[in-house]
Amino acid sequence: MPEFCDVAVPVPLHMVLTYRVPEGAAPASGSRVIVSFRQQRLAGVITELHDRAPTVTTKTILEVLDETPALSEELLRLGKWISEYYLAPVGEVFRSMLPLNAEFRRAIVYRITEEGHMALHLAGSGGSSARSKRNPDDQDAEYRALNYLAMRDETREESLRSVTRISPALLASMVRKKWIEREDVSHVTDATRTRQIAILKDESWSDGRDRPSIGNLKLNTNQRGILDALTAASGRLEVEKLRELDVPRSTLSTLVKRGLVEIIAEAIELPKSTVNPRVLPSGMEFNSAQQAALGQICTLVNARKFAGILLHGVTGSGKTAVYLAAMKSVLDSGRSAILLVPEIGLTPAVAADVHEVFGDEVAILHSGLSNKERAEHWHRIRRGEARAIVGTRSAVFAPVSNLALIIVDEEQDSSYKQEETPRYHARDVAVMRAKFSDAVVVLGSATPSLESYFNAKKNRYALVEMPDRVEKRPLPEVELIDMRQEFQETGTEQVISRKLIGEIRLRLERKEQAMVLLNRRGYSPVVLCRTCGKKLECSNCAIALTHHKSSRRMECHYCGSMAPVPKHCASCGSEYVYFLGTGSEKLEELLHGFFPQARIARLDRDTVRGHADFERVLNALNAGELDLLVGTQMIAKGHDIHGVTLVGVVGADMALGLPDFRAAERTFQLLTQVAGRAGRGEIPGKVVLQTYFPEHYAVQYAAQHDFTGFYEKELRFRSWMHYPPYSSLANVMVRSAKLDDTLRWSGMLGRWFEKTRHEGVRVLGPAAAPIERLKRDYRYHFILKSPSRQKLNTVLRAMLTQAEKEKIPRTNVIVDVDALWLM
Repeated sequence: MPEFCDVAVPVPLHMVLTYRVPEGAAPASGSRVIVSFRQQRLAGVITELHDRAPTVTTKTILEVLDETPALSEELLRLGKWISEYYLAPVGEVFRSMLPLNAEFRRAIVYRITEEGHMALHLAGSGGSSARSKRNPDDQDAEYRALNYLAMRDETREESLRSVTRISPALLASMVRKKWIEREDVSHVTDATRTRQIAILKDESWSDGRDRPSIGNLKLNTNQRGILDALTAASGRLEVEKLRELDVPRSTLSTLVKRGLVEIIAEAIELPKSTVNPRVLPSGMEFNSAQQAALGQICTLVNARKFAGILLHGVTGSGKTAVYLAAMKSVLDSGRSAILLVPEIGLTPAVAADVHEVFGDEVAILHSGLSNKERAEHWHRIRRGEARAIVGTRSAVFAPVSNLALIIVDEEQDSSYKQEETPRYHARDVAVMRAKFSDAVVVLGSATPSLESYFNAKKNRYALVEMPDRVEKRPLPEVELIDMRQEFQETGTEQVISRKLIGEIRLRLERKEQAMVLLNRRGYSPVVLCRTCGKKLECSNCAIALTHHKSSRRMECHYCGSMAPVPKHCASCGSEYVYFLGTGSEKLEELLHGFFPQARIARLDRDTVRGHADFERVLNALNAGELDLLVGTQMIAKGHDIHGVTLVGVVGADMALGLPDFRAAERTFQLLTQVAGRAGRGEIPGKVVLQTYFPEHYAVQYAAQHDFTGFYEKELRFRSWMHYPPYSSLANVMVRSAKLDDTLRWSGMLGRWFEKTRHEGVRVLGPAAAPIERLKRDYRYHFILKSPSRQKLNTVLRAMLTQAEKEKIPRTNVIVDVDALWLM
């Protein structure tokens, strides 16, 4: 056994660390280990075993977690490629590939020392001469922390901070002064297939949520928060999810002792979709286009060599049936397949279809599952119990063996791009994984991204077309409503045009169903003072707060910050506060007013808190229990509801005004996708598309269902401006909570870009990001473009090296390769 090993730890370092292998241990490359790093215990992944002795003192691995590697050689290679291509720390890449948080729990405890007891005594007696020279708020926080610790043997960090409201910086200062001791007691947890469930025992709480007590029992804010969470979850919630609340662990124990909450252990039952599976062709009998597509996929799979296919089929052409038939062929041959969908919202419907065909051989991977559920699915896949994998972007890392096929449904969707480190694109990672595994990757869409269609036209992928709907059903008729003309004729600003109201009424009379899309949630997106003209903005972001009427609050849709609904202007005190604009919540209210007898539901992130909510609405729509569904883009993709014969689109062209070169492409895709929800049954469908830009080419081509026309026109604009697919693009964001730091650091990098020759790479910036402040950080950015990916990568690496020389913290410089969001 080699004496040393290189370990990738989940920290922002572009390097691996060398540790000594403990005597008697037999780890392998890809095994998880517990190591000590800067007074912390971290779970890392071994990347290499060797006998090269380092020149510095080497720590020994604390614990080996896996007898067999958690990451295969193929997945290790994929992780290293992601790290190289996206310039992401390799340890953070491996952490994102392993959904095993349930098996390793981070825990820090603090204890008071003799020096701390002395400091507490002096503070209480007023004997410290240094006390008056320091910040009184800091002194009070330190006193609270010392006093709290003095009454206990040890305390977890989250409890200490929650109770005493002390900052991490002050805790670190107290450790340096040796008043307290800090110990990392992170550990491997019980990996048995059970979970703890908290059950609300006092039913009266649901009738008295605003009361500060139940009977004579007083409740503090933390206790009330837990009871609120349990009530919202129908009196039953996993303890793991309760621990996500910012309350001490002792709070739940106190509620248990008082008889208000009971904790039980139960076996993990992996949730199955309750959505009814779609009716697939009996015996997989396909039309000629489906047969040709399936035949080409199976031929390439049987060749056992890497191949890429772009499956371009109009909405309702039967792509899902082709996916399932191809997966069935793969599983029948003893191999494995992965099906990626862009959003959790699509997972229940697709999972129901896959369960119908493959039964218990299906595993689901997405962020809506608890940590233990994700870990259990992961282990089932690793043991070979599940060979048909369905999930969102992280499912591309499923530990399947003998992989033959990866399918990326709705491959153009921006949800496949991760917006935090590592900033990978699951579609492109799927292509590389298929390449490393000699597998076939199928990219499917009715509106492929320009990059994928361009690659297919250049013969980098095989292009397979499915130009017609199944059973020769017609594509829906699209009618454009010019809302400028609507205003001229009615004299008022209309949210819903007269034509759309009439078409909805007609569908209700016929007992048919309709969908209305407004891709903006909330009630009113802007609150404006009519006296001084100022709008109510988020305190953390340069973004207007959105009014949510049902919850009676203002909310930031970027950072989640909340505020009360204003009665007066915060700037001038005026009472003339105006709620401007319309969101999906207001649209639902307006439709209830127009059609009081209609059964109306709304589908957006405010009404869907989990997969159960989504499945309930989808089942009701499928069963004909709803007449009208209102929603954001959650209703636009993947749903196959045969009773829907009308789709109304309200304000979908708003994105055309954004400073983003992809605005036209996103608008075309959204309009085409939502239009495709209409007329999927026996009755032909219709789309009423309200727009203020009826002459825009994205709107015109969407109305004509003409992808090729849009592609050719948009491609000309991209070529003139050297944007993808004609060049590779990266967005470099410099951020800090202090504006001076952001300006200084972006200025440093800007001067370096100016002085250094970067042949073949064009640099734009620095400039303020379109959203200049986000989540308390001020943001300036650079956009880099190059026809050569290699040259772009070289310049980005050199820039990061320069940032390190200039002492710019690595976490304050974000590099987003192949960026989709430039805001």
